[in-house]
Amino acid sequence: MAAPLPGRCNFFVQRKRRFCKMVTGTGKRFCGEHATMEEGGGGSRRIPCPLDPKHTVAEELLEKHLKKCNSRDKPRPVYYVENINAGRADKDQNLPQVTLCERSREELESLVEKLKAAVKGLQEEVEDRTLSHPVLQEELTNPNNGDSAHKHLKQQASILGHLQELGLLHRGRCFVEFGAGRGKLSHWIHKALQNPESREDLQLLLVERSSTRFKVDGKHQDGGVAFERLQVDIQHLDLSKVPLLRNRKLPLVGVGKHLCGAATDLALRCLLETPAIMEDPEPPPKRLKGPETALRTEDSSTTSPPGSGPGSGSGPGSGSGPAPVLGLAVALCCHHRCEWRHYVGQQFFLQRGLGAAEFSAFCRMSSWATCGLRPANQSAASQGPTNQRGEVEEHEAAEETEAPSG
Repeated sequence: MAAPLPGRCNFFVQRKRRFCKMVTGTGKRFCGEHATMEEGGGGSRRIPCPLDPKHTVAEELLEKHLKKCNSRDKPRPVYYVENINAGRADKDQNLPQVTLCERSREELESLVEKLKAAVKGLQEEVEDRTLSHPVLQEELTNPNNGDSAHKHLKQQASILGHLQELGLLHRGRCFVEFGAGRGKLSHWIHKALQNPESREDLQLLLVERSSTRFKVDGKHQDGGVAFERLQVDIQHLDLSKVPLLRNRKLPLVGVGKHLCGAATDLALRCLLETPAIMEDPEPPPKRLKGPETALRTEDSSTTSPPGSGPGSGSGPGSGSGPAPVLGLAVALCCHHRCEWRHYVGQQFFLQRGLGAAEFSAFCRMSSWATCGLRPANQSAASQGPTNQRGEVEEHEAAEETEAPSG
């Protein structure tokens, strides 16, 4: 067992199998969060924060902490419109949830048959293509990167590769990263498009609902490239009211890595159903729903080639229609966390005589494709399909998530 770092907390975090990395006070062995472990029980009693029980606060400092806690209610920004991307609310969304283990074998077999009948005639074979991009080659071959870091780099490289193949990876547009986390995907997009000689604008808009530590976007503030971060749930984001987009009027490209469950549906609505961002003196033409909008959903969707209609330009003012969206590239995950209300494919289900109950069951059944036992003595390279819950994904926890002290 490695010793704690000098000047850092001596508390061993069992879940992470390492010592806490929070800084300690002078002459102290434990940080404020773990001060109760100090011999003699020094310091005041710590209690869970009423706003967010994931962290604790000294009881005597509670009133002061509530005024500055990151989980406190803050004034809502102008682009916050409650449930604008949530989908239509109906009574079916409140159906009691039934787990798969509570269903009989006959029920499960019936659900499987319904699913087979629903997808009959569809193109079930999805081409599995993992692309890459030169800007990440150095990091991909860096031996100092562990398995987890290498996995994320491969995913980021593939997303950039698909963007480039679709003709979307260019300056003169705004990349909206949904579920941005620390902003690593935007970081690599910025690196790929660095060009001091280009006069075309480049905007990177990062959307993340939680407060994130160790953000990388703060390190990239140079001329011609603007990073802006919105702390808002995608469910409540109205892109047409974001001041930056209204001022710069750049065509949009949506990107996302680990758009967990229903977040993908929310992002689709946010990007493709947003009211007009550009203000034109003449009425905007009706947006076409054909191949004029290029969509690539990494890992699970088909592609329409980029068109030459509205929104296919590469600079400010190109296209006069609502929200000139050039394309979307996302990596999906956690299908079991999808929700009927948010799901954008409800019409497909309803046309086949299916509804919220079947959708809920299918979401749970989706884990059958990835679940499996993971013997402790089995190496990562030889493992078969694994449960997504077996790893701490980037969207579930940051690399360093020690609870803040009061």
